[in-house]
Amino acid sequence: MIKVNRVDELFMREALKEAEKAAEEDEVPVGCIVVHKRKIIASGHNQVERLRDPTAHAEMLALTSAANYLGTKWLNDASVYVTIEPCSMCAGAMVLARIKNLYFGALDPKTGACGSVLNIINNRKLNHRVKAIGGILEKECSSFLREFFKSKRLPKRLRRLTS
Repeated sequence: MIKVNRVDELFMREALKEAEKAAEEDEVPVGCIVVHKRKIIASGHNQVERLRDPTAHAEMLALTSAANYLGTKWLNDASVYVTIEPCSMCAGAMVLARIKNLYFGALDPKTGACGSVLNIINNRKLNHRVKAIGGILEKECSSFLREFFKSKRLPKRLRRLTS
């Protein structure tokens, strides 16, 4: 089990800042950062709509950026902080990149692949496992997502008034 401390919460707040960027772009508000040797080396937020790319999840963009920063496909000593439990694509990418630790905020009971629906990051048949802990700043992460989707259900004329 990974111990959560103040530093982990500070890094999750940085991931929340990335989620805010996504929300400002009318994307699902998910943010992610990658930390290596206690330094943020990469960040990303959802850009699926903007790029018209189903793989442009916050985690995928941050992992690509981190690999470019370090000049390697292996992110052995890196930790990922993301505002929601990663999906199967993102969890698989973390296994392939050999991420050491994953910290996430909200659980995803529909598509979560780190324990909720599937557990790709700890599948014994795969060659790597990622240590994970969820629930970091869970209330903030959950409410951000909930408010975004709640606003999407409003009629268009009311959405303009609340913006």
